[in-house]
Amino acid sequence: MRKAVWGVALGMVALSGAAHAEGVKPTPVPTLQKPGFDQIREADLRADLTFLASDALLGRMSLQPGDDAAVQWIAAEFAKAGLQPGATDAKGAPSWYQIVPLVEYRPNPAANGLTLRIGAAEQSWKAPDVLGGYRDDVDLTAPLVFAGYGITAPGVGYDDYKGLDVRGKVVLVFEHEPQENDPASRFNGTGNTRHATNRVKALNAQAHGALAVLVVAEPNRKHPSNLERVNRIGGSARRVPPLPGQALPDDELRIPVLTVSDAVGAALLAKAGMTPQALQSAIDTGLAPQSRALAETSVALHLENTSRTRGVSANVVGLLPGSDPALAPETVIISAHHDHDGSTTGNGGPEIWHGADDNGSGTVGVVALARAFMANPVKPKRSILFTVFAAEERGLLGSYYMAMHPLRPLATTRAMINFDMIGRNEEASDQTTGLIEIPKDTTNRLNLIGATYSPDFNRTVQAANRSVGLDLDDRFDHENALNVFFRSDQFPFVLKDVPAMWFNTGFHPDYHHTTDTADRINYPKMTKIVKLAYLSAWRFASEAAPPAFVPDPAGH
Repeated sequence: MRKAVWGVALGMVALSGAAHAEGVKPTPVPTLQKPGFDQIREADLRADLTFLASDALLGRMSLQPGDDAAVQWIAAEFAKAGLQPGATDAKGAPSWYQIVPLVEYRPNPAANGLTLRIGAAEQSWKAPDVLGGYRDDVDLTAPLVFAGYGITAPGVGYDDYKGLDVRGKVVLVFEHEPQENDPASRFNGTGNTRHATNRVKALNAQAHGALAVLVVAEPNRKHPSNLERVNRIGGSARRVPPLPGQALPDDELRIPVLTVSDAVGAALLAKAGMTPQALQSAIDTGLAPQSRALAETSVALHLENTSRTRGVSANVVGLLPGSDPALAPETVIISAHHDHDGSTTGNGGPEIWHGADDNGSGTVGVVALARAFMANPVKPKRSILFTVFAAEERGLLGSYYMAMHPLRPLATTRAMINFDMIGRNEEASDQTTGLIEIPKDTTNRLNLIGATYSPDFNRTVQAANRSVGLDLDDRFDHENALNVFFRSDQFPFVLKDVPAMWFNTGFHPDYHHTTDTADRINYPKMTKIVKLAYLSAWRFASEAAPPAFVPDPAGH
């Protein structure tokens, strides 16, 4: 946390530890839910996670045998628990697997680059000034247009594309969104909204006819850029050779997105008539778009890959049908992701990114909940779809695929609880130092991410917590430097207006390092988190009025 600028003051933190407070007795678990609640046991979580994060699974890299083994284990556990298969295969038979087709590619940074032409003058850049890749090779030349933050948000009364023609052109946009340091901003105050992510900006540009998107960090930012933040982590981000890119071959996003440095951004805006800093200030001051064509300015993009292969992974899905015929068509999703960052072989032998917390912890949590609900003699009224997604580490690919190809209608999907990293105590790390303040004691703390999009959802979780007694924290809904809101598998469903929340125990020095191992997990806390999810999901699946979704949360 930057002391009064980069983070969130502790006074904004929403805590709910009433059942844990001195002299306050926990609310008893309802009798009809108690058999399943008692089925959630620390010893089972420890045994399952010790297996999933073992050397034998080699870090569960998407499209590699270790992750395939994890997929088969999850399906076997769903079957043993007594769930029904949640998908169908190519022949229409019931299946535990929603097949996710993938393209794996390795960009060629020595060849990939961007050339700027202003009149007769030309300037070219490659990595590290231009970064990114695309599943297909690309050669294009087109006029360049500046589109502010790249946002069209009717509910906020803001549109960077109003009166702007970008058909057949390349669009340059700023990262994040306007007024992000203003607690009263219509864009969720100091928190991120759906509009802040590059994918949403690129889909918006594509819808307006653009051929490609270039993204530059906001020039007046008071935090590291997205690229600077990733580079701070080290670990997998600095692997040699780099991790391959993966993509959905039928992704609804069909144009490339590249990140450019501040220096390149300034050069691209040479004909804007204002400095990049002045452009941002003019937008932020009164939510007044400054989009414009850039006279005599065009860019040429060249992207190629040294390799490109196809493969398949799978979302593993099991269904608990609802007990009420009228409500059984409605759905609650409980989810996690099964993949991590795999392994490399060096002179000293293999290095394994074990991914115990990220996200072995979430995977075994979903499996534990499947067992708990199936062990309970009484079943909830709505159906529950237990889902463990593919290829999250490569860009939320499994969850984007399901959001594009839902197994059950999203219009009647009433709530989603997503587990991603539910096993550790939050600690200071290169990910967060100087960006967000970490409470002194995190041994009983759970971060709830996405509550601003459904206050009803939040109230239900808070009420269920009175039987569990965790310290619930919403700091990540009020910060904008870490981009946490759109970094896990609930986000593609938030884009489809599904009330969804990410349960997360925070970052630590082992995040995306080989040291994220099963022996470092806080199993008593993890057990409480799974129990909270059980009670919360039961309420979502049984209460008369499901949580409402708020499309455009405002600041306060």
